[in-house]
Amino acid sequence: MVVKEPITIDFSQDRTQTIAALKQVLPQSSLLSSYDTDWDGIYCFYDNYANPGKSREAVSPQYNLLIFTENPKPIDAIRKLDGTLKKEAVKPGDVVIIPSGVSHQAEWFDPGGFIILGFESKVLNYTLFETIDPDQVEIVPNFAQPDPLIYQLGLKLKTELESGGLGSRLYADAIASLLSVHLLKHYSNQIPQIKHYSDGLPQYKLKQVCEYIDANLNRSLGLNELAQLVQMSPSYFSRLFKQSTGYAPHQYLIRCRVKRAKELLSQKKFTIAEISYQVGFANQGHLNYHFKRITGITPKAMQTQMSKKLVIPHSI
Repeated sequence: MVVKEPITIDFSQDRTQTIAALKQVLPQSSLLSSYDTDWDGIYCFYDNYANPGKSREAVSPQYNLLIFTENPKPIDAIRKLDGTLKKEAVKPGDVVIIPSGVSHQAEWFDPGGFIILGFESKVLNYTLFETIDPDQVEIVPNFAQPDPLIYQLGLKLKTELESGGLGSRLYADAIASLLSVHLLKHYSNQIPQIKHYSDGLPQYKLKQVCEYIDANLNRSLGLNELAQLVQMSPSYFSRLFKQSTGYAPHQYLIRCRVKRAKELLSQKKFTIAEISYQVGFANQGHLNYHFKRITGITPKAMQTQMSKKLVIPHSI
């Protein structure tokens, strides 16, 4: 009897190679994927199966989470994880933890949907930056069990893909940071001592970060990039930044972009589409969405208001 080697799925490869590997493992192509985003070190896919199916055994250099989202009844399944077989009745909100290099295979007998989240080891390493040696920490494989936090974070990334990426790389980075802290606390062989801060960022560091964001609005900024400015891990930086400003880094970035867009609109030199790209939004639709969400009106409406302002003539 010929024993087939597990298929390797490396999400860091280009789109064509990854799709080819996924097609060897899963019966159908993903309905949603993060290929067209600028996310760094985190990958997201969504599938929904109307019929029973079976996957090939696979292994990945990334850490992977299977997050079950919707199904009319518990899904009867047989799962093989790291060489161990187990029968399951999978419900929405259940999560399977598949560490890097661990093999996984499943057969399911009912319809249902699930999210695949893959992320690089560097995402965990960023969190461990101020705690312990990353080489000493291992994520432990786990069969399907409820995890409300991972479930909610997975749904947030799925919604982000469905919206066409209205957030930013910073948004995905923030979710990846929350995921890594949670995994290290609940699914690792060692529980790192996560530091807690209460006073926010020192003023000079906050000023440094805010000025950097303001000078780079047209770029795709990453959470680790900002955290490195003040020599902190992304998870610690996010907490302190929010304590100092009242906003998560990705929320602050979007507000800065909208503020700059208002300034450019007042200059009456550029089209709304041109302004969108100058302030870092992917397109005019993204600017319209966030502009109206924050100001209550669209850029076009504000432009119209500005053009209707009365010009008072000088007295003769």
